[in-house]
Amino acid sequence: MSLAAFRLARTEGVGPAMHRRLMARHGSAEAALDALGPRACPRDVALREMEALERMGAHLLFLGAPGYPSLLAELDDAPLLLAAQGDMAALDQRCVAMVGARNASALGRRFAEDLADALAVRDITIVSGLARGIDTAAHLGALRSGRTVAAVAGGLDQPYPPENAKLQARIAAEGGLVLSEAPLGAAPRERHFPRRNRIVAGVSLGVVVVEAALQSGTLITARLAAEAGRELFAVPGHPLDPRCRGSNELLRRGAQITETAADVLDHLPTAPVARRRMLLDTLPQAPELPREAPPAPSDAAAQLLESLGPTAISVDELGRRCQLSPSVLAGALMELELAGRIETLPGNRVALR
Repeated sequence: MSLAAFRLARTEGVGPAMHRRLMARHGSAEAALDALGPRACPRDVALREMEALERMGAHLLFLGAPGYPSLLAELDDAPLLLAAQGDMAALDQRCVAMVGARNASALGRRFAEDLADALAVRDITIVSGLARGIDTAAHLGALRSGRTVAAVAGGLDQPYPPENAKLQARIAAEGGLVLSEAPLGAAPRERHFPRRNRIVAGVSLGVVVVEAALQSGTLITARLAAEAGRELFAVPGHPLDPRCRGSNELLRRGAQITETAADVLDHLPTAPVARRRMLLDTLPQAPELPREAPPAPSDAAAQLLESLGPTAISVDELGRRCQLSPSVLAGALMELELAGRIETLPGNRVALR
């Protein structure tokens, strides 16, 4: 992967859709970076991270390039870039995610560990999020007999929770794989976990829910899986345990009851399946991700905002109104587009979002 492509992927505000527009407009990562100007990820910052990832033995997986997880690539909001540490062969097998309560019961953790072991011995890669409770149990069970993939919310060098640092290192060293969308040095924050959860669901053919409370983060992962056409499995729990009310509700709505590995293997599809409305109606909506306050627009961008409205206007007309040179106009438009303030429409027109 070239340094220019890495810099473009690490530029704040450049996701898959923006990346496609930049490449269509400018033809190359180098030209797109020139157009972005000072908003682009600095060359020295990107180079240091690439060198650090290489020292860690990490792979860079770019959306659309060989090696990128094919199921994950089908998501509309698939990560543009992933850093992967460990054995890429873990993604060559069928993947099943296991998720559940962080404050899981002893029986829940034991069940998750044993089920992960039973699936791993049958060449199923177990995917989870390296959290406390069910996630940890699933990773440990998979490592007994096979492979596991951990999707983490922060950078590869920021294990979370801290007590799972040794487990993360073990996964990378023992035939498993650790995936991160975040740059090195990025500590996990609240807004990162839903993004991590879509990776857990996205690389998997099915998701097994073990102990999930109503309105829990686990059910949000289940919703992401259902929206992506992944098969949903749920482990029945005691009706008096609030940690099981969400997973029991999934069963009422059509999730596959899961008591043994055979229950998963017998219903695991070979490809994503059609969405099921009853399941989606059961699951909580993903929360609005917290947003950082956007930087103040430049003088040129602020001038454009005053001249723009919901009705589209041609870029040429906008430039005449604001009396901006073509280069300044292009830079200000790019700034507003990256900030999500405007949308570009056919016919070289723009409008406020």
